[in-house]
Amino acid sequence: MPPKIPRVSASDEDLLKSNHGQEVGISHAERAETLAFDRRAIPSDACESRWLAPDGHALRRIDWPEPGKEARGSLLFLPGRGDAYEKYLETLDHWFRQGWRVTALDWRGQAGSGRLGNDAVTGHVDDFAYWVADLSAFWREWSAEQPGPHVLAGHSMGGHLALRAVAETAVRPDALVLSAPMLGFLPGWLPDAVKHLAARLMCRLGDPRRPAWRWSEKPGQLPEGRAALLTHDADRYSDELWWRLQRPELVMGPGSWGWVRAGLASIAALDRHGALEAVDLPVLLLSVSGDALVSAPAIGRAARRLPRSEHVIFGPEAHHEVLRETDPVRERALAAIDDFLDRVLAP
Repeated sequence: MPPKIPRVSASDEDLLKSNHGQEVGISHAERAETLAFDRRAIPSDACESRWLAPDGHALRRIDWPEPGKEARGSLLFLPGRGDAYEKYLETLDHWFRQGWRVTALDWRGQAGSGRLGNDAVTGHVDDFAYWVADLSAFWREWSAEQPGPHVLAGHSMGGHLALRAVAETAVRPDALVLSAPMLGFLPGWLPDAVKHLAARLMCRLGDPRRPAWRWSEKPGQLPEGRAALLTHDADRYSDELWWRLQRPELVMGPGSWGWVRAGLASIAALDRHGALEAVDLPVLLLSVSGDALVSAPAIGRAARRLPRSEHVIFGPEAHHEVLRETDPVRERALAAIDDFLDRVLAP
């Protein structure tokens, strides 16, 4: 029997106003929905299954059915590096209750969809193009089966890959929602060309599948201070640890040097002149000014290059995982997304 992970109540914090220019109201019904949702159980409405990629590799997926109310369309969510959809059940269920037919998909090589490296905990890929190809194949099937309009949403690395797939016309959603997308690595003061050179050198000096950074001083345990990089909400953070104990296949630690090299190459592809300028669909970007995992300035630059973008910036009240933050932050993020989709997908 795994040890019980305690739930810790997180206090509300004062929020800064969004640069969208207005505060978005949260109804009592939405607050009651948040309080009632069990983040440590697969919702009874949802169904877990596996999708076979064209080469036969099995990827986990989770689907909500056609909503009881009049359907607004379909939404596909893509998690970040080392993530699993279990972390976002609360948000996925929110979108379902907003009238969307919701699906989330694992990335090949993480969570419950196998590994591509030497061990069970190091996240490795040789080229992000493999993930773009998986997304493209899945999108073709999923968008043909699910009612439109079709929304693609992604967090962190998932946001990066969603944007890259759109820029390369591998997918064509009606709207794109990016939560803290991985559009630049830290530290920001070090030029990307230097980072990429260093990553290529490290791959030549040893096995590219070896970890690029230390996971923890204690083998098998998460590094100290990890929560402070992700969310102010200790309760939601502990949910992730609970799921990792219940489903050990979800555990993932550092990325490999191969992943770092591939990530920098993929970022460089999006940085090419004309890549983002050609994205002619509505895009909402959520970013955190003090994000310690991805480059906030890089997100701002991308927002300015995208012709039809809107950019909501959170301040010190938020860490990287805005969709798993304290209720006031998370609700503001969801309200911004709901408002954006209401406006850009209006009949």
